[in-house]
Amino acid sequence: MILNADKERIRFMKFAIVGAIGSVIDIGVMNLLTRLLDMRLVLAGSISFTCAVINNFILNRYWTYPDSRSKPLIHQLGMFVLVNSIGIGIRIPILHFVEPAMAGVFESMAHLSHAAAESLAKNATLLIAIAVVMTWNFFINRYWTYNDIE
Repeated sequence: MILNADKERIRFMKFAIVGAIGSVIDIGVMNLLTRLLDMRLVLAGSISFTCAVINNFILNRYWTYPDSRSKPLIHQLGMFVLVNSIGIGIRIPILHFVEPAMAGVFESMAHLSHAAAESLAKNATLLIAIAVVMTWNFFINRYWTYNDIE
């Protein structure tokens, strides 16, 4: 893959836009579940991640890679889900181990209330996890899931 080729740059930008939309869905669903249902971050983050994956597959299949149709939809969805399942395997330890440390840092260094520090830490941790997993997803999906395009 050559990122300086016009076609590939456009795909990368579309993938990034889809990722940004997925991130908004991910963050929004996570906040709804943790705040309204008092759900733990790992469970809420897993549910929000699944919502974002479904959205991202649809947008990537039909907008980012519309010329990637040599694979049947179900087969390509399976590949996309597998890549993203590995991504969630990367994500869960980040959510589990980074959030408590960040909450402590925000509470002590920024002199925030426990509730404010916890909320800020959840969102910051989720953003870190999104950045790491999005990098994984782009390269693996481009070279494997959507490898049938020029």
